[in-house]
Amino acid sequence: MRQFVLKVHELCNLACDHCYVYEHADQTWRERPPTMSAAVVERTAARIAEHAVRHRLPSVGVVLHGGEPLLLGRARLRELLTVLRSVVGTVTALDLRMQTNGIRLDEPMAELLLEFGVRAGVSLDGGRAANDLHRRYRNGASSHERTVRGLALLRSPRFRAAYAGILCTIDVRNEPIAVYQALLAQEPPRIDLLLPHATWDEPPPFTAVGGTPYADWLLRIYRRWLSDGRPVPIRLFDALHATAGGRDSGVESVGADRGDLAVVETDGSWEQPDSMKTAFHGAAATGLTVFTASADDLIALPAMRRRQSGLAGLSATCRACPLVARCGGGLYAHRFRSGSGFDNPSVYCADLKGLITAMDSDPPPGPSELPRPVFDELASGGGDATAVGHLTAAQESITRSLLVAAADQLPGAAWSLLGEIDGQDPAAVRRVLAHPFVRAWAVRLLGGHDRPDRLADLVAAAAVIAGVDAEVPVTPRHDRVHLPTLGTLTVPPGVTGLLIRGDGTARWPGGSIPLTPQKVRLAPGEVRPAPGEARLEPQQVRAAPGEARWAPTASVTVGDLTVRLEDADPYRDCHGWPPTGPLTGGERRAWAEALRSAWPSVLRDAPEQAAGLAGGLTTITPLAADPVTLRSATSRQAYGALGIALTPDPAALAVMLVHEFQHTKLGAILDLVDLVDPDTDVLVTVGWRPDPRPAELVLQGIYAHLPVAGMWRRRAGRGEAGAEKHYDMYRHWTVEAIGHLSGSGALTAAGRHFLDRLAATIEEWPG
Repeated sequence: MRQFVLKVHELCNLACDHCYVYEHADQTWRERPPTMSAAVVERTAARIAEHAVRHRLPSVGVVLHGGEPLLLGRARLRELLTVLRSVVGTVTALDLRMQTNGIRLDEPMAELLLEFGVRAGVSLDGGRAANDLHRRYRNGASSHERTVRGLALLRSPRFRAAYAGILCTIDVRNEPIAVYQALLAQEPPRIDLLLPHATWDEPPPFTAVGGTPYADWLLRIYRRWLSDGRPVPIRLFDALHATAGGRDSGVESVGADRGDLAVVETDGSWEQPDSMKTAFHGAAATGLTVFTASADDLIALPAMRRRQSGLAGLSATCRACPLVARCGGGLYAHRFRSGSGFDNPSVYCADLKGLITAMDSDPPPGPSELPRPVFDELASGGGDATAVGHLTAAQESITRSLLVAAADQLPGAAWSLLGEIDGQDPAAVRRVLAHPFVRAWAVRLLGGHDRPDRLADLVAAAAVIAGVDAEVPVTPRHDRVHLPTLGTLTVPPGVTGLLIRGDGTARWPGGSIPLTPQKVRLAPGEVRPAPGEARLEPQQVRAAPGEARWAPTASVTVGDLTVRLEDADPYRDCHGWPPTGPLTGGERRAWAEALRSAWPSVLRDAPEQAAGLAGGLTTITPLAADPVTLRSATSRQAYGALGIALTPDPAALAVMLVHEFQHTKLGAILDLVDLVDPDTDVLVTVGWRPDPRPAELVLQGIYAHLPVAGMWRRRAGRGEAGAEKHYDMYRHWTVEAIGHLSGSGALTAAGRHFLDRLAATIEEWPG
């Protein structure tokens, strides 16, 4: 389980007539206490922490829900959040969310959310008329004004970080474009468009045999959203785009993802997802509580296993459908029919088919693998989390393709086990394959310059992350085994082979050692880590010389950015500069402090880069310092990694992060789209080098220098010493190079469009 919904307050200050908690078949809310007691909170936090440790979860999500969670009040909410942070947040990264109607959201409450890093999603069905169809007070009065007032607070710069998005339940009587525009007016980070909960016993309103009113409604918004350039992520559409590319949807409502969500009610009862309340009275019940059962006990229940069985758990009708991998049978609760239970297609089957078929026949336009809005966003020099997500997904596909191309060289047993783990826990395999230096190894292997037994290290890492019941034989190199994203095991001299077990232990004749995870966390503005919130040195099993030692990979989290400090991967030497050796505890602390100091500069001076950088940068390889110049670099074969020599200057480090990640993005774009004519041998003069450069390298320089110019522009606007001079230099270099490259004849049509977008961005800046 990676998601936990806590029903912290059972009652609500609205009387929405489409609410599944109060108005649908299940009425168990009447039997429960109105609020979650301190004892339930403490026991729930302990159960979540226990589960995270047992399964080595890198993060867990906790959603505060109701009823209306803000009815808990600030004092009780602070107590609850303090327990969650102190118990769960010390063993894993904690993603705290809240779903609210926003009515009780005021500045003191928003400050509390900000303090504890809680992101609030707000329920809103559109403009006032649309929202008033359902979301009213018990006396019939409109709630729209109070909800919009809460949203205005979240939109403000002070509280924007606490804004998760808007949840809108569809009513097909509302004009879809008007709803879409009303939601956009609230400037949400994301929009969720939800089908109203229904079953075959209680079908959706306003449907008729053969009709697809919900698909028709959604398609109106979809086409307008595309024509607008996808200005905000809409989760349903993004999920169906993901399944079209063979990726996980990331949501429960479509796709074949395994259900990884559990609910804890106010009395401590473990329940299935609360959408089940629409099926029948007691449908979500499990008979377990946090006082009597762990999350693993919950998973072991037949009902939960059925939810997690993926496509195998669908009805025969669904399994025979060619679209089954796209819709995944729809939301589990929507399949219910008396007599056959959940062994049915979704009651929205026709609508899902209509929506998917229409989206597939009207795909987002754009060059090669990139939708046009994404291509244009990247071509402007920026790239939000959605745009960078497209590049990340494509890079994973490329890494998988390289491994498949090398399959005949790879050990058969390890290759088969990797496939089995991918079937059981694709997220674990994805985490390992997304490690930047896996591709670097695969490229060397295909070129005949490396050994295939590195695959065993990847499989062992995936097995440990997934916690599967397996043993993976691995071979040490120079007495070391590196498990990507996890750490490095040093074994005693003379050990030529060992077994890595999925339970997180390594065994060899005469010895064994546990492989414990490690995280480093720093909150923005935190000068030193608070007790229990950051560990700057990996926990190591202390051993005498010649004995085994496990050194977990350290990671640093600052705001939305989390990066691993990769100081041991044997393939990290691909940046053109020598990497450092393993970092000392003091050096890790210095890196954590440097990133903590530099990240606010990125947010302040390059805000259009921050979300993409946080979404795509996973790894920093510390480089050996140069006594004269700052060192930083990227590798085309190591997407997501930057090589950087540590500098104590936060402003300089911020520039290096932005500059080098631009190279990373452009390399990933060039993997998908030919921007430069592959047959050209044109050389172009640039201001930052004395020698003429090949066209592709000029484009790389333009792309990297443009946001650096933007950073110095903002610094100059604040009157920082020397900033105006740097801005003038970088702007001049970039504008001049754009002019030279534009007239060189070296670009493809896509490349000319790309360069024109870059030119349009910098032309808006003062010269």
